Amino acid sequence: MSALLALVSSLMWGTSDFLGGVTSRRLPPLAVYGLSQAVGLVFLVVAATVTGGWAADPGYWPWAIGASVVGMIAMLAFYEALKIGPMGIVSPLVALSVLVPVTVSLLRGEVPAAIQIVGIIAAISGILLASGPELSGAETAKPLIYAGIAAVGFGGMFILMAEGSKHDALMTMTGMRIVTLVIFAAIFLVVRNVGGAKGSDAVPLIAVGILDAAANVTFGFATTMGLLSVTAVLGDLYPVVTAILAAIVLKERLRPVQYAGVAVAMVGVLLIASGG
Repeated sequence: MSALLALVSSLMWGTSDFLGGVTSRRLPPLAVYGLSQAVGLVFLVVAATVTGGWAADPGYWPWAIGASVVGMIAMLAFYEALKIGPMGIVSPLVALSVLVPVTVSLLRGEVPAAIQIVGIIAAISGILLASGPELSGAETAKPLIYAGIAAVGFGGMFILMAEGSKHDALMTMTGMRIVTLVIFAAIFLVVRNVGGAKGSDAVPLIAVGILDAAANVTFGFATTMGLLSVTAVLGDLYPVVTAILAAIVLKERLRPVQYAGVAVAMVGVLLIASGG
């Protein structure tokens, strides 16, 4: 069940990223991020209210706050890396974020089955290849540094989300979103670069917000049901989903290495699932 939930998370994250990327062609990225986060918070608040989540033990709050802060730092670093560096270099480096929770979980004593270890290696390799890696193109080390910060930040966020989910998965994600929007509001007061949304943008923004929030929750539940070293890898397959959607919907031509990455990642998923 944990593997299935993690895969569902990847599907929703990948779709959310695709829709967010398309919408960012019409609106400032900060606007897309902020408005979709607000929609996601409404979704989570409704879910928490319906399920009685507000009565949960507040032990999730430190983890939610930490995950929010670390996640926003990672996101800003990622945007900066994309602004000044080639996506073909930045995206694969950021995809290495999965190595952080995998390494920490292994150091804590998690022992996946041998076939799952092979699957983990295959899935991570597939993620990197599907991201369309380039061997050259960065003129300075700056984009690499920002991408490295983003990778460590996203990986750390996964760990904090998993820790908070031990208390309550839904409320951890709700707390994260509340803190994120408070921080975002502060950034908005300084930057004032959020706006321009039209009625036609409502549907994709709502979809991005709900899919991202729901993916966080399903990933949180997944981490409480299985090994983090496994769920983190399966949850990190979203770049593969985004690449596939871009090829199908936008008719973007994938490079041969990306097709190979999709195939290798799927083999990794099968190996991980067979060992569960």
